[in-house]
Amino acid sequence: MRNADMDARRYSTPRYKLFRRILFPYNGTEPLTFKQGLRVMLGWILLIPVTVSLLTAPFAAALSYSVPQILWIMLFAFLSGVFIFGGLGLLIIFMGNSAARFHQRRNVPRANNN
Repeated sequence: MRNADMDARRYSTPRYKLFRRILFPYNGTEPLTFKQGLRVMLGWILLIPVTVSLLTAPFAAALSYSVPQILWIMLFAFLSGVFIFGGLGLLIIFMGNSAARFHQRRNVPRANNN
């Protein structure tokens, strides 16, 4: 019976890939709370721009820029990513919340007007 309980738990909660769990770990059936939206925003604002800015360093070093120039390029890449992916994060939250509200309104049982 223990294996059946473990199987039921394993299949009842969806297990998303790591990237999805970090960037949007919610199933979309309910609108996000403010705290959840903040968590999603921080994931979008920090994870992707940090990765992009760290990936620009080897390219800047390969082009034989000086260390201060590499740091400026990394800062520019990070801040650009913050604005771009921050905006995308807001869009994701807005669209996810509106889709969840639409889904909830659609599934509300309607009273018969008889």
